[in-house]
Amino acid sequence: CMVNIGHFRAAARVLEGASSTASKLWITPPTRMDRDQLTKEGVMETFEKAGARVEIPGCSLCMGNQARVEDNAVVFSTSTRNFDNRMGAGAQVYLGSAELAALVARLGRIPSPDEYFSEYRKRITPSKSEVYRLLHFNAVEAM
Repeated sequence: CMVNIGHFRAAARVLEGASSTASKLWITPPTRMDRDQLTKEGVMETFEKAGARVEIPGCSLCMGNQARVEDNAVVFSTSTRNFDNRMGAGAQVYLGSAELAALVARLGRIPSPDEYFSEYRKRITPSKSEVYRLLHFNAVEAM
């Protein structure tokens, strides 16, 4: 709920070409409509190629409901919830953007500001207007 479809496209740009990530990456689209559109665009395939675990759309990870992280894990999340233990027993949660989360997964650590902005300028800025294009519900075909 805290990201829109453009953030998923941006995160995929950060992960393009990766066949794995240095840390575990879980992707949870907020809605089925977002997931279906991202699938049509090939974005979900980028996540899968990078080895991401794709959860069913909804609140599973943020709420610690269906999916939980390993005990004592350190988590970088795009949610609004960083309460210790919320996502798993002993879990410590850091919050940030989807773009930053993708780079954290790729590197296995939080990057310096220079590293982050360098990647952002290289991978996202050239196609920013296309990446951050919203999904307009009135333009979605009936399911």
